[in-house]
Amino acid sequence: MEEIEKLLLGYRTKGILVDSNLLLVYLVGMHDPNRVPLFKRTASFSTDDFYLLVRLISFFQTIVTTPNILTEVNSFSNQLTEPGRSNYYSEFAKQINLLDENYLDSAHISSLGSFQRFGLTDSGIAELALGKYLVLSDDLKLVTHLQSIGVDAINFNHIRALGWG
Repeated sequence: MEEIEKLLLGYRTKGILVDSNLLLVYLVGMHDPNRVPLFKRTASFSTDDFYLLVRLISFFQTIVTTPNILTEVNSFSNQLTEPGRSNYYSEFAKQINLLDENYLDSAHISSLGSFQRFGLTDSGIAELALGKYLVLSDDLKLVTHLQSIGVDAINFNHIRALGWG
């Protein structure tokens, strides 16, 4: 717990990079918190998880993303149905304007050693965050890899288990 708090404080002004799954939870919840456990792509999360995520994200001055993360979130979001899908996209557009979007060249990302194992989005996260941003993810494989290469990362499931909130 002390290590997590140290990371949160250390990156508060630098920024947090939120992985696709958690950004989707955040965006669905910003539209309608009650939809988080009902939407198949976020059904493993509760409304309490959404509110915990909001508290975590709002702690940081900058929320960092990439076009690849936003594209994944958009693809997942396309599975939302009416009622509310159109209004969701209005909220999505509003939230995009609050994010610090960083572009990394796909040719460069695909030349990285991690590309074959992790693909474009996650390899881009590793490349962008190294020495700059804290990564928040619920993907144990990704978090473990990031930590092994010196990227500061927190597994959201560990925060859930601590009962924060």
